[in-house]
Amino acid sequence: MTQATHAEIREKMIWAGRVLVNEGQDDFTRGHISFRLPDNPSLFFMKPHSHGLDEITHDNILTIDLDGKVVAGTSRRHSEVYIHSEIFKARPDVHCVLHTHPTYSIAWSGTGRPLRPLSQPAALFYDAVGLYADTINLIRSAEMGAGVAKALGPHSVVMLKNHGIVTAGPTVDEVVIRTIMFENAAQIQMIMEAAGTIAPEFPAKDIEQLKHDISRPDQFAVNFDYLVRRAKRREKQPS
Repeated sequence: MTQATHAEIREKMIWAGRVLVNEGQDDFTRGHISFRLPDNPSLFFMKPHSHGLDEITHDNILTIDLDGKVVAGTSRRHSEVYIHSEIFKARPDVHCVLHTHPTYSIAWSGTGRPLRPLSQPAALFYDAVGLYADTINLIRSAEMGAGVAKALGPHSVVMLKNHGIVTAGPTVDEVVIRTIMFENAAQIQMIMEAAGTIAPEFPAKDIEQLKHDISRPDQFAVNFDYLVRRAKRREKQPS
């Protein structure tokens, strides 16, 4: 497969930010996305501080090294850069990292209980979610970032207890869609538990098959592309 250019990666990050805001994943200017440079894995692009996810541009994206130092760009760097740098250090398979503060995901993280396969979105995370519970505070040191990376382990999502979630994966498409689906799964589980007694879960084999079916790369790409098209249509509508 042809390696994406730097311009193509930045463009994908820009649309990821707009999609995430449209899907309610924004929290003022908090939240950040990064992508490892394919031609130099020791560097990554990252959203700047003081801008919303929908305000990412080609000019304000920073280039950062695995120590969290800015090597290119003039924007302010997020203090939680270590979430990204330490995950990239620990997981060579990861190329994109996203941290957001979605409402239901935060609420569910505070329960300390696992996400159950009570919906199709939840099946994507069956027995595959980490929990970081060391602090509610910002992840502002390499040591704290390493703790998040350890809690993530081999998974795609780690809940930061009472704080938010971090999603990691090979592509922007997958990371964005997984983040949206996790929030949906957390919302459904909270509604079901509030409604009363929950019926027995489907057999593990059935859940694992669904997990396989909805985690194919083309599934993430198709759904991300749809959300980008929808975002573009919204931007064309007269205000």
